Amino acid sequence: MKNVYLDNAATTQIRKGVIERMQKALTDYYGNPSSTYSYGRTSKTAIESARKIIAKTLKAHPSEIIFTSGGTEADNMILKSAVRDLGVKTIITSRIEHHAVLHTAQDLAKEYNIALKFVDLDENGTPQLPHLEQLLHEDNTKKLVTLMHVNNEIGNLLPIGEVAEMCKANSTLFHSDTVQSIGHYALDVTKVPIDFMAASAHKFHGPKGVGFAFVRKNSGLKPLISGGGQERGLRAGTESVHNIVGLEEAFQLAYEHLDKERAYIEGLKKYFMARLTEVIPDVVFNGLSGSLDESTYTLVNVGLPISDDKTKMLLFNLDMKGIACSKGSACQSGSDAGSHVLNQLQKGEGSKRTSLRFSFSTYNTTEELDYTITVLKQLIGA
Repeated sequence: MKNVYLDNAATTQIRKGVIERMQKALTDYYGNPSSTYSYGRTSKTAIESARKIIAKTLKAHPSEIIFTSGGTEADNMILKSAVRDLGVKTIITSRIEHHAVLHTAQDLAKEYNIALKFVDLDENGTPQLPHLEQLLHEDNTKKLVTLMHVNNEIGNLLPIGEVAEMCKANSTLFHSDTVQSIGHYALDVTKVPIDFMAASAHKFHGPKGVGFAFVRKNSGLKPLISGGGQERGLRAGTESVHNIVGLEEAFQLAYEHLDKERAYIEGLKKYFMARLTEVIPDVVFNGLSGSLDESTYTLVNVGLPISDDKTKMLLFNLDMKGIACSKGSACQSGSDAGSHVLNQLQKGEGSKRTSLRFSFSTYNTTEELDYTITVLKQLIGA
């Protein structure tokens, strides 16, 4: 039995160089970053160095990078402060956002009685920009649009620049959950007039439990966590120095090797789709995940022709063969409701298919993909 990890959209293997940097930080940078003596200054310097490196890559100002525990905290901080402190009365989003955004927006609608509006999606899950434009003009309330750059289940790519310009032209705040794109796509905030973004290190071969929010200067954002004055006063609490150092290293390596690794991973996706279609002709690709141009190169969401009696045990049987993949977001594993993303898209015969998400990294090989396809064919009886 082989061990094949194909759930990189859920989390990724930590790079060796990241582990080494973190080990050094754990050993050497143990001073409290808020302390003024040398031990504290050493830790503070490590944090500020990480902030500057990330900001430089995104063409942001260092003060616009706020370290958090990950993407979920960043999303919550941004959306909740926008309503509580910035006067947002209308949130415009889609029904296939990550639950870190969707559930937060729903909670805010209940607690603050704000309007929550959903942009129309086409049959592939693509937000319809003419409808978004219509929503932006419906009333004179202060609005925030929140649409993810890369959908974590079907991989659809949002034209983030076009949406950002549309929001700017309509004096509307724009937030994007970029958890699946930071570390995989180059973003320049001097060219994309976005107000807020969220990122998480473990999606690009860094540690879990750390990420960052991009918060445009002079946004007026207020802290979600109160206490000390850490993170420009926006996120109280003693910083996790070793995790921030690990985030910095993973971020640097991701962009240093971006073009080479993208070409390799895109080749894996192309190979997987071609071989899968050849071996299981009735397979379909959900959303736009079958497109190399309109979806991320890191994942594909596959609809399989499989009998009902085999559906419930499919993931278990794949696991028994050493293959790790998923039915959707890891954050909703165990839910009987299924994927809220696919439930929005699939109608008729498509809704009867069992769907699996396979997501790739630079550590995968074509031999692993061949093995996975062989096992899939055996399990579904194709």
